[in-house]
Order: sequence, then structure tokens, then C-alpha cells
Amino acid sequence: MGLKIQGSDLNKIQEIGKQAEKLLSVVSGTRNVFAERIGDGYFLDVNWDRQALARYGLSIEEAQDALSTAVGGKRQHSDQSQGAVPCQRPLSARLPVEPGIARPRVGVRQWRQTNPIVRAGHIRTLTGASMIRDEDGLLTECVFVELTDVPVGDYVEQAQRELQNKLKIPAGYSVLWSGQYETALRVRHRLMLIVPVTIAIILFLLYCNTRSAVKTMIVALAVPFSAVGSIWMISALGYNMSIAVWLGIPALLGIDAETGVFMLLYLDLAYEAARRQHPQFTQERLYDAIVEGAARRLRPKFMTFATMCIGLIPILWSNGTGSEILKRMAAPMIGGIFTSFILELLVYPPIYAVWRERGLKEEPVRDQIIASGRLGTAQAIGADTTP
Repeated sequence: MGLKIQGSDLNKIQEIGKQAEKLLSVVSGTRNVFAERIGDGYFLDVNWDRQALARYGLSIEEAQDALSTAVGGKRQHSDQSQGAVPCQRPLSARLPVEPGIARPRVGVRQWRQTNPIVRAGHIRTLTGASMIRDEDGLLTECVFVELTDVPVGDYVEQAQRELQNKLKIPAGYSVLWSGQYETALRVRHRLMLIVPVTIAIILFLLYCNTRSAVKTMIVALAVPFSAVGSIWMISALGYNMSIAVWLGIPALLGIDAETGVFMLLYLDLAYEAARRQHPQFTQERLYDAIVEGAARRLRPKFMTFATMCIGLIPILWSNGTGSEILKRMAAPMIGGIFTSFILELLVYPPIYAVWRERGLKEEPVRDQIIASGRLGTAQAIGADTTP
């Protein structure tokens, strides 16, 4: 990761970069820091005399090719034979250069003689920017930072305080964090939209399936159940909250909804079966039905849990290309599956029992209201028919 320093003057940008390099080198978590030296380039500035070139019978292309060959050389291939096997060996050819750069001699075809190129133009050496970056219409220099094993967000927060207190930034210049941190911010903004939309879609589908807001909320309780295991697994493996870890969260929400619906389905089936068998439904029979649905039908629940584990756990031992990303995506799902499976068996039945007990308490009151309503109707009918 690193800093992007933007402004209108290359020299001023380079000065700010050197200050930032010195400040970031003492921040905890910095392994190495390097600011680009954009002003360390060396150039030949050539102003050709076209009349002199014409007098020697040279073109601009021939003169520049001679100068390029004299300064940097030119790759040539030489055919040689080693025994009966021919081979080619690359050779670098250069023109003889007189003392001082930019005084190579070039041959003139008409007169069969050589003359210094300096007679055909003015050549001087200059220093300047070796590379010019341009972003958003502003000149840009980068300060590269290599980190130790520290979270990127924590490092940026600490380094930002150091830069705000000690780095002097003139008006018209800006310092922006780039690299992994910039990518993390962009993904965070997308996840702030994607995760709520995902939760809303899951809740909507659950409500369409159950036709009950209470059942939907009971299924949604699997989310905090799985969050416990996700945090434990990430902490046990020593992973930071990277982009890959955050991408595993929406996938875990779908798995939570699946296991929660599966558990609620068996509780509902056992409850409805018990209500049909026992017209006089009591609290004891309610508890027996919940035990029937939760404990005695453990095998299909465990098969669903085992299938997910068989598909995800081998990812933790993978070592191929992209395995580091896949491990961090699978870690929160694996940890969340374990805790949600255990807590669903332990917490879902009591919550379901509390909800159904309220229905049992409301039934006698409802029966009394219905009975009193029928009695009042009968009395009214009797009053009307009395002579």
C-alpha cells in the first residue's frame, strides 16, 4: 500500500514525499517505506541544425539513429560456427565516442569521411523527471509502504494521525491512501449496500414461505448464533478482517436461513401432528411434541450439517493458486455452521415453546369469549320469542 501525493509542481510533490517517507518510517507496523525520486532522470537535449545536416547529406533519422547507437549501443547478431553447428550470438555495437558525451562521429556517404554530430546540432545534458504520473488531471507521486503483520485499517489510522500532526501540506496539494486500503474502502462501501439488501431479501423469502412474522424472526436468530462461531474461527486461525473474510459473511447468511428453516420445519410438523392427535392440548404435550421435533429427528439435521462441513472444511488445507483467499472466505462459514447447529438445537426449542405457550394461554380466553357470545345470542333470541 502507499500514499498518492497530488499537486501541480513536481519539485514540491517530491519534497512532500520525502517528508512523508521520514514520518512513516517510525510508525509501528512499517517494515519498509520508499518515496519515488521522480527528478533523477538524465537526458540529452538535441537541437538539430537542419542546414548543416543537409550540407552533410544526412537526414534527421540517420542523425538520431547515430546518436542513439553511440549513447546506448545497438544489438547486432553475429553468425558463428562451432564445428558443424551454426549459432547466433548477440553483440552490442557502439560508435567511438570522443571525450565528453554527445560527440560521436558519423560517416557522410558522399565524402566518405566522418564528422562529429555536434557540428550538425547543439547537444546538451539535462536532468529532469524520469517518469511523470497523472491522475485526475494532477501530477502524482507515490510513497510505497510495506507492512508487517498488522491490520491495514489500524495502521492507516495510526499513520494518518502522524501525518496530520507533523506533515505540512501546502494549499492545492493532497495526500491520499492507496493500494490495499483503497481497495478495502471500496469493497466496504459496496458491502454496506450488499449485506443489508441480502438480509432484506432473505427475510422477505422467509416470510413468503412461513406466512408468519414470528417464525421469520425465529429463523433470523440463526444469524447471531453463527456470528459467534465465525469470530472464534477467524481468531483461532489468526486471520484479519480482510475483504475475503467479509465476502464470506453474505454466504453464511444464506446457510443460516437454510438450517433455521430446516429446524423450524421439524418443530412445526411435530406440533401439528400432536394437535391432531390430542384435542385437549396441554403444556406437557407441547413439550413432548417439541422434543419429538428437535431431539428425535436429529439424524436429518446432522446429515445437512455434515454435508456442508464436508464441502467446506477441505478448503482449509488447500495450498494451490488462490487458496489464501478461499481459506478466508470459508473460515467464517465453517465456524458459523458449527455454532449455529449447536445453538439451534439448544435455543430454538425453548424459544419455540415460549411462543406456542402463549397460544395455549390465549385459547381458553378465546373459548370463553366465544361461549359468552353464543350465550348472549341465545338470550336475545329467547327474549324476542317470549309473548
